[in-house]
Amino acid sequence: MGLQISLPDSLRPLLRKPFGVLYTGIGSDAVKSLVKDLNNPTKLISVGDVTTFHLLDSNIIPDILIVDDRTKRAPASSQVVFGTKHKGFAEITVDNPPGVITEDLINVISDAIVSDKNVRIFVQGEEDLAALPAILMAPLNSVVLYGQPDEGVMLVRVTESLKAELKDLFDKILEKQDHKEQLLHNVRRKLNGY
Repeated sequence: MGLQISLPDSLRPLLRKPFGVLYTGIGSDAVKSLVKDLNNPTKLISVGDVTTFHLLDSNIIPDILIVDDRTKRAPASSQVVFGTKHKGFAEITVDNPPGVITEDLINVISDAIVSDKNVRIFVQGEEDLAALPAILMAPLNSVVLYGQPDEGVMLVRVTESLKAELKDLFDKILEKQDHKEQLLHNVRRKLNGY
């Protein structure tokens, strides 16, 4: 599983800030309202089972989807689980416990971003924090979509300024880790695109 990055309680409020635009609505309503604003992204990355299900159900095919067969920390319905298993995707499974980002998850997302195939990343554990490394590593003008439970779908357009803001936030998270020297060497390089 490699090294783990835990999110310190003191920094949790910083992640509650919206990094994109919230499209409100239940299920496919939110997806239908955001379609007009996708604007042919460099990469389209979907994080979360329900968001991914409604994208695929609307024939919007992400380049990368990240799911864990759960929603609101409970098992997702069989319809959602089945609906995120699209035949056109290469499948990668990675362990990532709740409340952390593992080095393995970062590596898998990085590999998926440079792949010329559509990739389905199945997380054993929890994918809730996967949007952060996805945004940091995605090429400029990519779009990362993730669900806001009971609210809608967040659309994050990857820009230089957003990457700089999130690199600063991630550096603060890395500084609070027990094994920060290893993480700074291994993880920061990957997140910065090296």
